[in-house]
Amino acid sequence: MRSRTAGALVAGVLLLAVLAAPGRGQQKAGEPKPGTAPFSYSSGGRRDPFKDLKGGQNIKEKRTITGFADLFLDEIRILGIVRIKSQRVAIVSLPEGFPVTVRKGDRFADGFILSIEDGQIVLRQTRDRGVPLMKPRDIVKEIMPEER
Repeated sequence: MRSRTAGALVAGVLLLAVLAAPGRGQQKAGEPKPGTAPFSYSSGGRRDPFKDLKGGQNIKEKRTITGFADLFLDEIRILGIVRIKSQRVAIVSLPEGFPVTVRKGDRFADGFILSIEDGQIVLRQTRDRGVPLMKPRDIVKEIMPEER
């Protein structure tokens, strides 16, 4: 019985010596185990779940337009121009497709309506992406000939 206990004790001491030896039994973080290949992912024709869904593209976020102050000049499209008494009023389409009427002087997020003439409106852009422009630029939007 004594030889069995002594043998078990010697085996335990040898095991501790092997495990405590520097560089043995310890693996550095990020290193693959010896004898194994590094991991690689194969999508098999499916979308790669590890890639960015936007793909680096700048996608406009959905936003709620509560008034002209939330609308940019390049987002409006002219549908028509009507004359009410002595004043011209333009009918424009919002990005969602809803028509609204605008008058001379109405302000938008980046400018205002300078004038409304037959077949076109002149917009004055005073800001670009929220930054005031040193020299305002005039943008002329015309009604398409097939829409007249």
